[in-house]
Amino acid sequence: MLGGVKPWVWVVNAGRRTVRGLHPAWARPDDVWAEAWLPGPEAALYRRMDPRDRDHAVQVARAVLARHPRAGAEVVRAALLHDVGKSGRRYRVIERVATHLVRWRPAREGEASGGLRGAWQVAAHHARDGARWIREAGGSPRVAELVARHERPGGDVEAAWLRDADRRT
Repeated sequence: MLGGVKPWVWVVNAGRRTVRGLHPAWARPDDVWAEAWLPGPEAALYRRMDPRDRDHAVQVARAVLARHPRAGAEVVRAALLHDVGKSGRRYRVIERVATHLVRWRPAREGEASGGLRGAWQVAAHHARDGARWIREAGGSPRVAELVARHERPGGDVEAAWLRDADRRT
């Protein structure tokens, strides 16, 4: 199992994300649905995201709701914003594919890097950065906490829901 996901599920999802990364025009985020969940400052952050990341975010939010129909609005909002920390840098297609398929040890915090190394750095720190941006924009502290914890939920059940939905979509 890869982080709680069966290997074949990971391979299928990695393949789908790779194809979508190579063909950004295929991303069709349901922005109307997403923005109906998000208050002003959080909606503004959502709009900053790449269409591929917004498309993925909507899929994650819908997966959370499918598995946990009584999930609160803050969990859905966190699902929609879980990758907002990636929006601080434009990815070239090869960087988007490489950061998803290959994990690399990024530069330490505060050591900004360019090129592919910088893309890995953004991917490694996106949860922390996204949570900070949500707080700075005046978004919900709980949404920010869920975004910060979506890859390493610890004992937070709702953050685990996000991690599981993220890995399955």
